[in-house]
Amino acid sequence: MKFRIIAFAALLVGGFVYATSVAKWQPGRLFSNVSTPTGSPLWSGPGVTQGAGLSSDELNNIDIYKMAHPATVFITSTTLKQDWFLQVYPSKSTGSGFLINDRGQILTNFHVVSGSQELTVTTTDKKNYRATLLDRDPDNDLALIQVDLKGAKVPFLKLGDSEKVQIGQKVLAIGNPFGLEGTLTTGIVSSIGRSIGDENGRTLEGMIQTDASINPGNSGGPLLDSQGNVIGINTAIYGQGGSVGIGFAMPVSRAREMLDSFSSGRKYAPPVLGVTVLPIGPEVAQELGYPAQGGLLVQTVRRGSSASNAGIRGGNRDVVIGRYQVAIGGDLLVTINGKRAEDANSISRALRGKRAGDSIEVELLRGGRTVKVRVTLQASTEERL
Repeated sequence: MKFRIIAFAALLVGGFVYATSVAKWQPGRLFSNVSTPTGSPLWSGPGVTQGAGLSSDELNNIDIYKMAHPATVFITSTTLKQDWFLQVYPSKSTGSGFLINDRGQILTNFHVVSGSQELTVTTTDKKNYRATLLDRDPDNDLALIQVDLKGAKVPFLKLGDSEKVQIGQKVLAIGNPFGLEGTLTTGIVSSIGRSIGDENGRTLEGMIQTDASINPGNSGGPLLDSQGNVIGINTAIYGQGGSVGIGFAMPVSRAREMLDSFSSGRKYAPPVLGVTVLPIGPEVAQELGYPAQGGLLVQTVRRGSSASNAGIRGGNRDVVIGRYQVAIGGDLLVTINGKRAEDANSISRALRGKRAGDSIEVELLRGGRTVKVRVTLQASTEERL
């Protein structure tokens, strides 16, 4: 037994001597991560150390954030309230906004600044400015505020073309959700032309729906396209708790009308029709007894509004279609100014560029008859500056 062990050991030693002296085998090459007398590194790895590669889409996100973040501001609105003991105390709420020129003018949501006794704007360099309200458009939840930059140079954002927005295109949202300054989220345009109700009972029409995460505090911040142009103002989320992948932004084209009016020295007073409508397609239209082409079924008409004065009628009884309660018995809007009324955006398109006192022609169906109505437009009854 001992002889076998001795013989095996001799064989191993002989083989090692042969391999290292005759065959010039270098066992150190098997462990290239071990330091050698010449000072080679403990870990060889690649010849050139490289960071994680970034895709072109990631680089685009980074570039847009670096450009847009400094132009996005944090807005604190202070209102005075009374407690149970009639003691007055300040209540603060926060939101976002963004600079649109080098004169310190900032675009945001109306609900961010509504009722405020004091507005404070904080820029990304942590400087605070008192802000004043220049103009507002409550029906589109928009406001224009101003800060005195005291000669400071600040970046500002370019307004894009929200009329060309397409479902599926990439968008980026920047804001201050839950007070977390400078937060970037990305996503796509999930839908366009959405109508949602706000907390004051108004209907915000033609909204851009996105899955880019939007939360409380994002309101008033910019929704940007992949070129860094503002295409929307982040306005609302689905539900009260936080983002569930359904957020809404007001198209920036709505803001242009207010901005144009202000720059020309006029207070903005957009005309409104004063109705809430439900777009119905061929199947639902026929089920309700309307022609197959469908249209906009009038649900309610605001008292004293343009539509009310023109005799347009809302629904008078409710039915349930699927999971939704629908008011029927009212007028079905078929065309507005000769163009087919096929979605809620049809009304806002027809009113674009119009002013109080202008008129539009509405073709509607009532009791099986086609009726043409001339509507003289009035400004919103919402109190304005």
